[in-house]
Amino acid sequence: MEESRNRMSVFEIISKFEGGSPEEATRPQRTRTRAQEPREAAKSQDSQLKQYRELTEDGPVGGSSCQWRGLQSFRRRSCSNRLIRRVAPPTMAAGPVKEEEEEEEVQKKVTNDEKLYKIASELLETEKAYVNRLYLLDKVFFAELLKEARSSGSFPEDVVRQIFSNISSIHQFHSCFLLPELQRRMDEWGRNPRIGDVLQKVAPFLKMYGEYVKVFDRAMELINTWMEKSQRFEELVQDIQKREESGNLTLQHHMLEPVQRIPRYEMLLKDYLKKLPEASPDRADAEKSLEIIFEAAKHSNAAIADMERLERLWEVYSMLGLEEEMVDPSNKLLREGPIFKISFRNNTRKDSHLFLFSNMLLYCVPRFSLTGAKFIIKARMDVEGMQVKELNDAEIPHCFLVSGTSRTLELQARSQTDMEAWIKACEDAIEQYEKNSESFKSATHSLSQELQQVTVLEDQELGKRAPQWIRDSLVSMCMRCGDPFNALIRRRHHCRACGHVVCWKCSDYKAALQYDENRMNRVCKACYSILAGERDGREKEERRRGILEKQAGEVSGRSLMCSFLTMIDKQNRTKGWFVIPRDEPLILYMYTAPQDVKAQITIPLLGYQVKEHVVGDNKCAFQLTQSKQVLTFLAESEELRDRWAEVINRVASGEEPWQEADS
Repeated sequence: MEESRNRMSVFEIISKFEGGSPEEATRPQRTRTRAQEPREAAKSQDSQLKQYRELTEDGPVGGSSCQWRGLQSFRRRSCSNRLIRRVAPPTMAAGPVKEEEEEEEVQKKVTNDEKLYKIASELLETEKAYVNRLYLLDKVFFAELLKEARSSGSFPEDVVRQIFSNISSIHQFHSCFLLPELQRRMDEWGRNPRIGDVLQKVAPFLKMYGEYVKVFDRAMELINTWMEKSQRFEELVQDIQKREESGNLTLQHHMLEPVQRIPRYEMLLKDYLKKLPEASPDRADAEKSLEIIFEAAKHSNAAIADMERLERLWEVYSMLGLEEEMVDPSNKLLREGPIFKISFRNNTRKDSHLFLFSNMLLYCVPRFSLTGAKFIIKARMDVEGMQVKELNDAEIPHCFLVSGTSRTLELQARSQTDMEAWIKACEDAIEQYEKNSESFKSATHSLSQELQQVTVLEDQELGKRAPQWIRDSLVSMCMRCGDPFNALIRRRHHCRACGHVVCWKCSDYKAALQYDENRMNRVCKACYSILAGERDGREKEERRRGILEKQAGEVSGRSLMCSFLTMIDKQNRTKGWFVIPRDEPLILYMYTAPQDVKAQITIPLLGYQVKEHVVGDNKCAFQLTQSKQVLTFLAESEELRDRWAEVINRVASGEEPWQEADS
């Protein structure tokens, strides 16, 4: 019994630990004073440990650790409840909260209106300062310099006008129109707080800044030049700069102000729109004003771009020795860069340089000179009537052809990408020229034609534009009669009308060619017949052709496969141009050169099989076998060998390989 009486209840333990009697614990907790809190916090750690030990040793039933955990859990819950009760905010009625929110909205609206008024006021104040700067430029600098130029002639009057451009018009617009409108609107701000409608009315006039910005850099150069060249010009400018209204700033500094003014309008209007409520009646006008001002800024930027373009154009004209020619403001330099010029008579290349303008193409060669022009113009080709196409040359990669009414150029680019860029630039120039002249010509050309497809001019164009000359190395026989060339009695000649390589017998004719100012030129018999009015000349020639007389260029242009191969026959090796035509897929044609008009042999492919074969250390060989007949060929690469083997296998087995070839 005594032991149970000595035991303390949990309620008594809590009361003792927290410093009170059980009676005090049942009464409402008394609020501690601020003076008691520091003293309680200063209790030593030993005293607290002693109390904990007493509680665990004399606690209620259960182990000491269990009793301690239960006590701690209870204390945490009770302390948390007291803390919640202490920090819980007092309940407020809905009415006062709503009133405070309304007051905040009103205060926010007042603050926003003040910001809008501040932005509008800043626009007006900066406009006043800007008009004063324009007055200084127009009525002081411009007027006094112009008066001096007229009276004394110390410097040209035209120079003064070039320097100040249209500054008088800009000054008149701002001082007589924009500033009074802004001032009037700010005076009535209390009953009509808006500026968007004013700016919308005047914004279109800001495009006049384009002319001023366009010549700004030139004006700076003229000021610097005449400050050194004319003492009177320098004295007058410095005298004005020393006056009070100049603020000790230079003429160049004052002239920069109009260039910076439109971006200033744009910045202020953007700030104004950020603060302007969505439902504001000035919203639509302000947004429209910003749009127009943005367009005016683009107009000024375009003027700067035009100015830079003209400067670059003048630099190029100087490099080409064309200083005496007037620079056309509408002309543009579209592309320029190094190129190789291919000789028609052989495969030699010559370092050259192309300049493509919006109205002409200049073919030039470098000129090694320390002064003067850097290039010599070898050919000038107008964009009007110009044609361009890619030439898939088996011998020379990255080739393309540019032909005009008076000249044809075969060119080689440095890479495939460079060639494509040149072709694209020429095509764009031709298309734009045709749009501008509103005379789109229906005569177009296919850019996907192969090199081996010769440019066959229509009868009505024959002699009116320069032809593409077939290179001598691409033919081994006359392209009209088919007789083989030799160095002694059958030399090569070019027909000036069609560009074919012909023998002397087939080119012993002369005709006036329109592209060469109607001068008499050597032409082939077929072209002479057409130019002389004998329309059936070419038809008769076509009817006389035999089975082997298929032009290699025409056949290759519509072929399943074509390339150079070397045919090995016992101890002999014959290199030739081999073609499988698309319209005759069962026949392999062999030509001596890619532009020959007559094949040397034909091989029917039906029934042949392809086998790999090694000739010495060369793995590019393959064989065509049929019964006891074996034909050995040597390709220029293993990849080319595999392509030939695939096409021939499909053809010989009766399959249709052209679908795979197209893909």
